[in-house]
Amino acid sequence: METRTLKDILDGDIDADGDNRELNEVSHLDATEEEQQEHDETLCSECQDMRIEVECYDCEESFCGGCYALVHHGGKRKTHNSKQLYETKKSESGKTSVANGEDTGTDEDIKIDEKDIQVESNSVTQKILGEIKRQANYIPMRLTYEERHLLRLLEAALNVSEYTDKVDILSYTSKSKRIVAQLKEMCSVLAGLVVASNMKIGKELIENKNFEDNAEWYQNIFEIGRRYKIMNPERMRDSYGRLCYMVMDSTLPEIQSHMEFNLYKPIKTVVSFLKSRPDDNGKALSMLDDELILNATAFISPVGKSRMQINREIKIKESSIERLCSKYSSPVKGFDKEELRQVLYSIGDFNAYTNANRKPIIRFLERLEQFQDPEIKSQYSIGIQYGRSGARLTHDHDRQYEYVKQSLMLWSLIQREMVHLWYIADEDLYNGVPYKLVSTGQGLNRVKACPAVYKEMYRIVGECKQRCKSWIGSSVIHLGDDAVPNALFFLNKYIQVPSILIPIDQCLLKIDDLAKDPHSRKYIEDQFGSPRDLKLSILQDAFAHMFDGSGADNFYMSGSCIDGRLTSAWNHTNQIAKKPYYNFFLLSGFIGFNGAEGF
Repeated sequence: METRTLKDILDGDIDADGDNRELNEVSHLDATEEEQQEHDETLCSECQDMRIEVECYDCEESFCGGCYALVHHGGKRKTHNSKQLYETKKSESGKTSVANGEDTGTDEDIKIDEKDIQVESNSVTQKILGEIKRQANYIPMRLTYEERHLLRLLEAALNVSEYTDKVDILSYTSKSKRIVAQLKEMCSVLAGLVVASNMKIGKELIENKNFEDNAEWYQNIFEIGRRYKIMNPERMRDSYGRLCYMVMDSTLPEIQSHMEFNLYKPIKTVVSFLKSRPDDNGKALSMLDDELILNATAFISPVGKSRMQINREIKIKESSIERLCSKYSSPVKGFDKEELRQVLYSIGDFNAYTNANRKPIIRFLERLEQFQDPEIKSQYSIGIQYGRSGARLTHDHDRQYEYVKQSLMLWSLIQREMVHLWYIADEDLYNGVPYKLVSTGQGLNRVKACPAVYKEMYRIVGECKQRCKSWIGSSVIHLGDDAVPNALFFLNKYIQVPSILIPIDQCLLKIDDLAKDPHSRKYIEDQFGSPRDLKLSILQDAFAHMFDGSGADNFYMSGSCIDGRLTSAWNHTNQIAKKPYYNFFLLSGFIGFNGAEGF
């Protein structure tokens, strides 16, 4: 195509065969859109996709229900006069339906009575209630609006920090001086960000004050970052390590003598928050003994339920929350309703988080039971042999079955106790005991003993052994060595378990939906024979090679130890793109085991 100067274009020297054709095409598209608009008067003027349901007299336009609610959400438009074009009526089944016959259940149609809200008291209820009360000692409080604002400031400061690059290096200069300089620089950046975001608060923070005068504020902001990470492990991946190491260094005796304060503050948990006001006399704390808390913090799953049923469960949950807040609030000396709602929401977050992480493991255990069937056992053996396909263990089918089962059970128990492990990891990380900077084969890392985490892991492994017929493999727990240098590395390893299993689980769940499409079904049948055979092929490969002891740099770090089981699972995910069933992962929406960041 001939190039033209800007002067030629401005002077109107347009190529008849080129730009005129493009202009004609654009004009044709515009004309087509105009024609469509003329013929689509029954569609929403906003989205041009849904049929009109509401006519607004002030806007002189017609909208679908969703767009009308969005456009007239607030401001002056909220007071606009409108007319519902389709009347709702009651069907014989009792559900609300629109004139065209489409079911829409609304909250007004849902009526709940006292029996729906009450929780039946039995041994199972008491066991669940006891578990919630135990975990409440470690469940972090959900962040408030003000705390989220401080979190954004902390993340901004951490993203530009080069703390570990300047501290965790081999140098002849004093490490204590480097740490103090970097910590003061971080505190200065935080104070500057506060001034930039809110001049009044920033002025109160820094005017005629030293760092130690604002020690409580700095401790609070670092505690907010640590608390947020517990329930959002996928966030702050790059910056959280720097945050932990700053707090760790600030607790060292030689650093405290220079700084005159440290950055450590215990995590604000549900129980510690409810105990923070002695004048309440334990009234709010007794809410944890109320059986109604089971409804108020329940996880509502939409799977296999109608919209009406989901709305009903939501309404029961909301009613239970309001009833508990009214019963246990004491605005004068204790906690108001909003604070108690925050407590209940925090427990609800924990239930949803634990459920989301454990459900895939439970489904894998259910799928594993298929491999006891003699026909599947003969056709899809999960036995492994040392040296074949990278395996470093030798198990026949039955032994591998038990090994996989106990490994999945162990992961399930660890996910159940994950919040507890985060809590006690603070004892090991921030106890002021010096660490060693060691080259572990993966760069320089801080090696530090983890007695509290080790004790809890030993208890979890013991519980898993009691549930199994026999224990296969090693019981060694690597903590404070080259494999797992410190408690932070340990936590980072086991928060990856859901990231490994959920994509595989989702692919298996969506295979039947893929098979409904004739082209996809033909592709499945050509490659594997049937959707069932495709699922079994994926499971066979996963159960065999996610637990084959591979993936480590040397024999000592590989094998059947507690951490080696997870290392081989990581290795399997790295090889997934080479598998014959990888295309079906892509068809199911797979983007990687690391979320949007890919593999």
